[in-house]
Amino acid sequence: MSVEIKIGKREKAYELLQADAQKILKLIGVQMENLTMPQCPLYEEVLDTQMFGLSREIDFAVRLGVVRADEGKELLSSLERQVSALHEASTHK
Repeated sequence: MSVEIKIGKREKAYELLQADAQKILKLIGVQMENLTMPQCPLYEEVLDTQMFGLSREIDFAVRLGVVRADEGKELLSSLERQVSALHEASTHK
């Protein structure tokens, strides 16, 4: 496989993971605005399930060698920081 194809696959894999992270952030935002409060068990369940699913996707991509482990960890950490900021903003309304 050529270097260009490998780089293209790595970029595509990372873009897909970023898109999934943004979907989770949007889902949590909508849930916080319309459905439940952050202290609600349903909110925590959705967040835990979605974050776990993304972590498994990242792990799979790392094992395939299409995403570096440090990139995956940073993506997950970034999402956790964004969700935390969203939670903070929601509780200060």
